[in-house]
Amino acid sequence: MNIGNYQLKLEKRLTLTGWEAAIISVLAVIFALALFSIIFILTDINPLAAYREIFSYAFANPYGLPLTINRFIFLLLCTSAFIIPFRAGLWNIGMTGQLYAGALGAFAVLFAFGGKALPPPHLSPITLIPLMLIAATLSGAVLGAMAGFLKGKFNVNEIVVTMMLNFIGFWLVAQMIKEGGPFMNPGGRSESFELPPSVYAPLIMGIPFTIFLALGVAVLLYFLFAKTKIGYQIKAHGHNPAAARYAGISTFNISLLVFILGGALAGLAGYHYFAAVPGVYKIARNYGYFGDLAFYGIICGLISLGNPLAAIPVALLFGGLTTGGRFVQGKLNMSFGVDYALLGVLMITLVAFQFFYRFRLILRPSKGS
Repeated sequence: MNIGNYQLKLEKRLTLTGWEAAIISVLAVIFALALFSIIFILTDINPLAAYREIFSYAFANPYGLPLTINRFIFLLLCTSAFIIPFRAGLWNIGMTGQLYAGALGAFAVLFAFGGKALPPPHLSPITLIPLMLIAATLSGAVLGAMAGFLKGKFNVNEIVVTMMLNFIGFWLVAQMIKEGGPFMNPGGRSESFELPPSVYAPLIMGIPFTIFLALGVAVLLYFLFAKTKIGYQIKAHGHNPAAARYAGISTFNISLLVFILGGALAGLAGYHYFAAVPGVYKIARNYGYFGDLAFYGIICGLISLGNPLAAIPVALLFGGLTTGGRFVQGKLNMSFGVDYALLGVLMITLVAFQFFYRFRLILRPSKGS
């Protein structure tokens, strides 16, 4: 296309550096915020004032920042749970069911040792908290292993299986916390019993210790894919399963492994949200909301191109926008759903801008000029 004395051309990229990907993502965020400004303008709200409220509450407010951090931890764990199978060419759509399983596993530890007489009188928090963590990760891993086994053994579509397991997890939670269920709140409410203060997840400077687990997992996954044999096998399977099988890589082993690891991390996300977030400490009646939130892990994983380190700022941004967006709709008297709409525009824009990961625009002088 000619623009004056210049020619605008579209060229395919041969390589994409990390800095180039980061710049494209930043431009996508700026474009998304500018596009969403139309919504603020139509409601007679200054977009700059609205964004100032969103970001200041999410990242600077003493009440909003802890919410953002807790949401970030949850999203980063869910993103990691998606990335591991994704790098093997498989789709884990079952983080919701796996985090439900993790939450039930953590609460089951207290129920098993203490029943309705909480906290268990004969076990200390030093013992109980690690047991809850282990139970949560194992419970999520078991649910993930079902999808991995069916995929590896019988080549059953993992998307269908994980979606079905989500429904199983959802109704299992509903049965456990309903009236007459074993985890029902003693007050008769349709929610689980509350965790005793002695087994609240430890806070470090007001932040749950799970932040170190989430960040540590992201770093370990980066080195797993970059430096280890099993990481290479996972990536090879993701690029070309047939060639990987020809090279001696077991499809069954890879499928089972990645879904076990993904399920374990999603289970850990379930422990975090229901046992580590201040003010929650129970599986409340709106537990389905947190399950829906897990699907943002898929978007974060896709936007970060399966890079665990790149997923950290993406999850932080999404965590902040979900917190700040919910706050601004109340403060500025906007309609319900502003946070969802903002995230929707952001997700669509970020995915659309991935076009520039593969192609670039070149402006050159016309041959005749």
